[in-house]
Amino acid sequence: MQLDIDVQLHYRLEEPTDILMQIEIADLPDQQLLSSNLELGKYEHFARVLAQEGLGDRILLRMNDAFKCHYTARVSVDRPALKLANLKAVPPHLLPGDTIRYLMPSRYCPAIEFQSFAATEFGEFEGGARIAIMQDWITEKVRYVSGSSNGQTTAFDTFVQRQGVCRDFAHLMITLSRASDIPARFASVYAPGVAPPDFHAVAEVYLAGTWHLVDTSGMAEANEIARIGVGLDAAEVPFLSGFGQIKLLHQSVQTKVVVD
Repeated sequence: MQLDIDVQLHYRLEEPTDILMQIEIADLPDQQLLSSNLELGKYEHFARVLAQEGLGDRILLRMNDAFKCHYTARVSVDRPALKLANLKAVPPHLLPGDTIRYLMPSRYCPAIEFQSFAATEFGEFEGGARIAIMQDWITEKVRYVSGSSNGQTTAFDTFVQRQGVCRDFAHLMITLSRASDIPARFASVYAPGVAPPDFHAVAEVYLAGTWHLVDTSGMAEANEIARIGVGLDAAEVPFLSGFGQIKLLHQSVQTKVVVD
């Protein structure tokens, strides 16, 4: 499947401001970047740095007055949509070293607080079967409500309120997975069918020796998702962070399937 991405961002800056941005698609074996173009307004400084896990780039900028950005890309996604229930978990003592951090609690994913709940509610299931039943539980119990959360909302808040947006669904899936001793991380992505159109967030879980995308919001399948970056939770993969006063004036994110 091929996807066309079109992103336009416009912010007003109250003063010269440093900006950290991560919106470009990562070029990976399961998603080949066919073309891309990044247009920026006038800047004082521009530098690329590796993102978490070396997956994609972050861009460091210093700009005055206004931040304008237009990013377009075409990507070919070649990734099967597997049935997670058939996949086995890797015992913690056999996990690769770089996956261990994704068992730990983090700012938005207080996994330790959910260990008793996960054991009681899903204890009869293991590995991928447990991930699948937890995904079904979240889809059934939590409602997608635009604007129902903010930058302080944690997985515990979402669990209590039973509503949220895509990042909240991802955080809750990650939290329950880590509480079940299955490594899980946050993935910032593009996907068609996201409503309203925007940057999207999903979980990735480590099963059968590799990472697998899980969208508990139900908006996208693994074989139609293009990753931007990954991290412990949303705090590590912001699409834009301003180290100063910035005000959003316009944002547009379009992801469309290329039709032959």
